[in-house]
Amino acid sequence: MNMKKWIAAALACSALALSACGGQGKDAAAPAANPGKVYRVASNAEFAPFESLDSKGNVEGFDVDLMNAMAKAGNFKIEFKHQPWDSLFPALNNGDADVVMSGVTITDDRKQSMDFSDPYFEITQVVLVPKGKKVSSSEDLKKMNKVGVVTGYTGDFSVSKLLGNDNPKIARFENVPLIIKELENGGLDSVVSDSAVIANYVKNNPTKGMDFVTLPDFTTEHYGIAVRKGDEATVKMLNDALKKVRESGEYDKIYAKYFAQEGGQAAK
Repeated sequence: MNMKKWIAAALACSALALSACGGQGKDAAAPAANPGKVYRVASNAEFAPFESLDSKGNVEGFDVDLMNAMAKAGNFKIEFKHQPWDSLFPALNNGDADVVMSGVTITDDRKQSMDFSDPYFEITQVVLVPKGKKVSSSEDLKKMNKVGVVTGYTGDFSVSKLLGNDNPKIARFENVPLIIKELENGGLDSVVSDSAVIANYVKNNPTKGMDFVTLPDFTTEHYGIAVRKGDEATVKMLNDALKKVRESGEYDKIYAKYFAQEGGQAAK
């Protein structure tokens, strides 16, 4: 073999070897999922009915059932891990979690540091108060001595926008169970949090004497599944699976399991 033929053959073998090792051209589509990977789902299981812990310490709820259905439809594997709310996004960014599914509202601010799946649930903020307490506008919230919110939730952002971030009337708590317990004990005048979570509490605790009010000040929000910024393959995998679950009717079945037309009142 002369030198020119030898060089040509060597180059051809090199190209073949790169191809066999998984090299791909610029225009090749990224894979939708890693078949052998178990996707770690970080969640704060203090947000029933979306996430809570069962008697054995396992995470259960609407988000869990939906993600399990998506994993089956999309042929990928998952495992849920319960951890504090304020650790969820750091875990995602440092690689300790692959996705965060924990009733996370899609916001422009969060989009700066993470990407989201398509929306999978619609909610708004509502005001939880003892029955008979009048709340018809944000002005009524401003007159209260203590308005409770969960730190870092969109209820916190909404009330901070209305009253001012450093307003001493805002009482911040670590999670929903703590804040509701404080309201029950008389330490708060009201609680502002997500509509589906508050409706679930009122439905399952009829003897507590609580009701919730929807105010026109609070806009519609959407939950999404958060992934690391730039992780297009995982976003595609999740969106494809969510679409399949919706089209099959499985989403509606899961929704009906956890939610029904709830009480509450709209402010006039």
